[in-house]
Amino acid sequence: MTDRAAQIVDICREAGQLALQYFKDQEALIIDHKGHQDFVSQADKNVELLTRELLHKAFPDDAIVGEEHAPSPGSSGFTWVIDPIDGTTNFINGIPAWTVVIAGVQDGQTHIGVIHDPCNAETYVAVRGGGAFLNDAPLTLDDARALHEGTVGIGYSNRVDDQGIVRLVTALVAERAMFYRNASGALSLAYVAAGRLLGYCEEHMNAWDCLAGQLIVAEAGGRVEAQDADVMIRDGGRVVVGSAVVFDQLLDISRTSFGQDF
Repeated sequence: MTDRAAQIVDICREAGQLALQYFKDQEALIIDHKGHQDFVSQADKNVELLTRELLHKAFPDDAIVGEEHAPSPGSSGFTWVIDPIDGTTNFINGIPAWTVVIAGVQDGQTHIGVIHDPCNAETYVAVRGGGAFLNDAPLTLDDARALHEGTVGIGYSNRVDDQGIVRLVTALVAERAMFYRNASGALSLAYVAAGRLLGYCEEHMNAWDCLAGQLIVAEAGGRVEAQDADVMIRDGGRVVVGSAVVFDQLLDISRTSFGQDF
């Protein structure tokens, strides 16, 4: 692991400790409603502020893009993309399936990805060209299972028409595959890298939810639909990842279900 990645792991863990304090005191949690099935808590805002503070202290010349606060410019050409709590709906309902996420992007590529799960003390990290790890143990995705032999993670965004997810689930059922939605896209992507899920499909994800996980899957040996990280930061987009065995099939199913391509 590079020194820079190690620093990001430390920052995620410190931010995760603050988030965990909020999570354990549900009755005191202040929640705002941003839109349909879209919530933000004081924990999201304050954990992002802490993460930004720690990043700026460690890397003062780098830019920062986050979910809850305005972008911070930088001069280095390197951008940190952060999600203080991915899985806010789980978080505010006391469900221990949420993560702290940081991705490092330069020249349209993600170079560092960290997903920290405070509830289970699991930290997934990847460096481009340097492999992927779970709590310092190398991740090697070599899953020979066919689609009907495992479970596929799915996600749904209120930014797109709901018929896409209906068609996706219908197609997976037709292939006799199990499907799973845990309301944390980053955590689901991490589970693909760990071999717990065969793949993951979502019609639209924001960069802070997916860039770190896509790198972790790729560095673990999985396959990821190629995208420009800078375009994802600007627009978001479709995310499809999977083991080498099922990826092409998942990509075909996703293209048919979502009715779009890049």
